[in-house]
Amino acid sequence: MSRYLAGILALLVLLGAAATVAPTASADRTLVVTDTETDEQLLSVPVDDGDVVTLSYTHSVEKTPVEDIYVVDGTQLRMDRMVFHSHGAGLPSDAPIETTDEGLVLDLNESYDEVGVVPGSIAGHELIVDGERYDLVSLSDGAVSLSILEPTFVDDLLRAEARFAPIDDPRSLHMQP
Repeated sequence: MSRYLAGILALLVLLGAAATVAPTASADRTLVVTDTETDEQLLSVPVDDGDVVTLSYTHSVEKTPVEDIYVVDGTQLRMDRMVFHSHGAGLPSDAPIETTDEGLVLDLNESYDEVGVVPGSIAGHELIVDGERYDLVSLSDGAVSLSILEPTFVDDLLRAEARFAPIDDPRSLHMQP
């Protein structure tokens, strides 16, 4: 059987299997940082439901740390809380704020498909995912958006095709680092 026919057969088998299997939550979600002007993906980090994503920065006037803490919820970022250490312009003042060992904490429960950020050198915006810090200022030249992407059906098929590629084919998973 030719490689072409084998590929088509594998694709048809996958299509049939996909049509009969109920959709399940993907463990292959990715947090993506995208340049809002060019749509270029500047960073992609694998995430799962419940993972914590923190946007950390220094308040430009108060010069105190601020953390916006999000939780991955499907393809949304759910803002769980904001932790800050002083009151000032742009920081909550009339909301129910709790003083804790972390600092001043505002509990929230707001979900977003996309979170916009304009990284600045004074604020020193960083993204923290699973303990890893990513410097948004050095990654970007302007506004960025944070979003959660799930692989599409086509992405899954392409990954499956790579699994079925002959061992000497560069698309084979055996040939990838």
